[in-house]
Amino acid sequence: MAAQGWQLSLAPRLGHRAALVPAIGLISLLQSCSSAGQLVGQPPPDLPLPEGITVAFNHRADRHYTSPISGQRRSGDNLEALLLAAIDAARSEVLVAVQELSLPAVAQALAEQHRRGLRVQVVLENSYSQPWSLLHDAELNPHLRKRRQQLLALADRNGDGQLSAAEQQAGDAVAILQRAGVPLLDDTADGSKGSGLMHSKYLVIDRQRVITGSANFTPSGIHGDPDDPRTRGNVNHLLTLESAALAELFAADFSLMWGDGPGGRNDSRFGIAKQSGPAASVLVGATPVQVLFAPHRRNDPHQGLALIGEQLAAARERVDLALFVFSAQSLTDVIAQLHQRGVALRLLADPGFASRSFSEVLDLLGVALADRHCKLEAGNKPLAQAADGVGIPRLPAGDKLHHKLAVIDNRTVITGSFNWSPSAAHQNDEVLLVIDSPLLAAHFTREIDRLWKGAELGVSDRLERKLNENRRRCGSGVQRAA
Repeated sequence: MAAQGWQLSLAPRLGHRAALVPAIGLISLLQSCSSAGQLVGQPPPDLPLPEGITVAFNHRADRHYTSPISGQRRSGDNLEALLLAAIDAARSEVLVAVQELSLPAVAQALAEQHRRGLRVQVVLENSYSQPWSLLHDAELNPHLRKRRQQLLALADRNGDGQLSAAEQQAGDAVAILQRAGVPLLDDTADGSKGSGLMHSKYLVIDRQRVITGSANFTPSGIHGDPDDPRTRGNVNHLLTLESAALAELFAADFSLMWGDGPGGRNDSRFGIAKQSGPAASVLVGATPVQVLFAPHRRNDPHQGLALIGEQLAAARERVDLALFVFSAQSLTDVIAQLHQRGVALRLLADPGFASRSFSEVLDLLGVALADRHCKLEAGNKPLAQAADGVGIPRLPAGDKLHHKLAVIDNRTVITGSFNWSPSAAHQNDEVLLVIDSPLLAAHFTREIDRLWKGAELGVSDRLERKLNENRRRCGSGVQRAA
């Protein structure tokens, strides 16, 4: 069943001839076209935002830019341009902690600020901290092999299928940072094999501004796969928050990971070794913001899944969710209680993760799927009656729904890098934000409204086929021990 909703139609904008219309005539034209003074066919005025906070979405329908990957005009905010502008505006310091940075222009911007004498420091996940141009397909797993092929396609600027030395140098973001001498380390700097994942995604500019959200700084995370013109990038967003107090909290998290920097003592702290504390509260303008840096031990009452659960449990009327990974049974239990209380639910999950055996989306749909060993997840509790309003969005082939997003009662926003999973809570380096702002919530609700149009709700035909094959192979499955 497809979700229904209004459709936004964008008519062509006024062309260059509009400049020939006298000012008084243009004013009359605007007033005659719409009683509100809005030109017919144009998108509605943008929603207001709280002081000190802006948000950008790379798939929004009412903004457009020219993709630097495909050269095509496409809908959405240009998240890469947002990053470049923030880096260029820095005057003293740029701190970067992101799972993957593979956009050459972003690397060039960081390198230029380093050459100007700014303090530029970069932390990456160890899987992505080596120049891809020095790696070989034979030594890579399938995921990293595909990534390397995509970055080869990105670097091949003339599209001749051959990578020149100049193209290779200009197209490898990590190599650009290394050649410029930008200090860089990864989550093995503490002498370990790395944390679960260094999964944070943030910039801190001059201890005054934070940019964070769901997007990695990659072609596939922002614009689309360089080797597949059908894609438009994983569905992502970035927040910009102007607050010295918040920036200091992010800088403190960065400092734990950085230690004394590359080549120093093994004093970097990642994962559980960071000994992350409870959520901290600050005001951004007049907006209350809580920020939690993960991970925490499973018995720690301050851990991220507990914070999310508390926020969900407080819902009175409505919960909207757009999630990449949802595998936390504790949160399903809370949502089940909301369902019993009559709280309206819209939950959209990434199609690739929604039907995996560990997905809590299956529980909410009232079904169970055994894994390849015919085992059911420990503690699995499918609802006796499927929840309404659960499904998957329609996305361009190859793209993922990458938000980690909740909007509660049209005022509380939960977002960040934090997937709704035990790994995010207890293993990975993550950021989790809770923002109390009806103004900001309206922007995220609009994004979920966009994804909701045409979404496939309930048990899809594809999932039904998968369930039937699973029952044929495994019967009812065997529950794993807790």
